[in-house]
Amino acid sequence: MSSTSIFLSIVAALSIGAMSPGPSFVLVSRIAMSRSRLDGLAAALGMGIGGVAFSVLALAGLTALLSQFEWLYLALKVAGGAYLVYIAFRIWRGAREPIHVGDAASDHRALARSFTTALLTQVSNPKAIVVYASIFAALLPKTVPLWLIFALPIGVFAVEAGWYTVVALAFSAKHPRRLYLAAKTWIDRLAGTVMAGLGVQLVTSGLAGR
Repeated sequence: MSSTSIFLSIVAALSIGAMSPGPSFVLVSRIAMSRSRLDGLAAALGMGIGGVAFSVLALAGLTALLSQFEWLYLALKVAGGAYLVYIAFRIWRGAREPIHVGDAASDHRALARSFTTALLTQVSNPKAIVVYASIFAALLPKTVPLWLIFALPIGVFAVEAGWYTVVALAFSAKHPRRLYLAAKTWIDRLAGTVMAGLGVQLVTSGLAGR
């Protein structure tokens, strides 16, 4: 298999994973609806940077490290799950609070908050790290060409940031926003419940040593 084919295969596999529903999708869609389109795009950028971090760790041989030190993977699961539960609590607590949405309301600090929240949510999922490492280990040759080492993080960024940009643009449109504002309390509670469920699952599996 040529280096170009390997690159396209990895990008295709990661694209499928990025489009699968999960905490990142829940977070970006909610940010886009409840804050602003610019906030949603900032969150998409955070997801892209998180994907780049995963790709760098995978290229550095994270799979071997996690397999050698199982406690590290379990600790990552507990820490990541705890962070998702914390985000869920914040969403649930603010479910009844009225909001005003609009791009004009997004200052630099708000955009930075959206970016940071998305980035931390992305990197808090240790399962995503394993997915990246597994795909890279399965498809990369023993000797990786230099151009491929530099191209993969760029491709990963395009996949993650590109997909969540689509999510941000879709959910910041007027109709989804109207639906969100009309049922904000229940949508936020549902989002918080989903996020908490994913977090608790990570924590319990980590504590159980699986």
